[in-house]
Amino acid sequence: MSPDHHRHERVGEEIAHEINAMLAGELKDPRLEGSVSVSHVRVQPDMKHARVFVSVKTENAKEQSDAIKALEHASGYIRHELIERLQLRRLPDLHFVLDLSQEHVERIEQLLKQMKTEKPSPPEANS
Repeated sequence: MSPDHHRHERVGEEIAHEINAMLAGELKDPRLEGSVSVSHVRVQPDMKHARVFVSVKTENAKEQSDAIKALEHASGYIRHELIERLQLRRLPDLHFVLDLSQEHVERIEQLLKQMKTEKPSPPEANS
């Protein structure tokens, strides 16, 4: 197995780390205030495209879509910074996607708790 075999995965981890650092202080868009973070980045093996999964901690769908729009608007700056910081000749095209996985996990946990509290009585044995 060549050392470049998982390069796209390592690059994805580095992209996520650097964008989170930018979100922590460099990106000043008011739509990005609050709990906006990159949960993970999936880079295609050919390194041409990267899906950036963004977690936005709010119940408001408009605020979530505004955060994605703000990141798309700042994508030129983000790309420029990533090229310099990661010292890549070519950075994959970034596609920002809202990450709803945490909401799905919370919903499943809620349903499981509900099932435990509404435990049906065991069936009676026929004699």
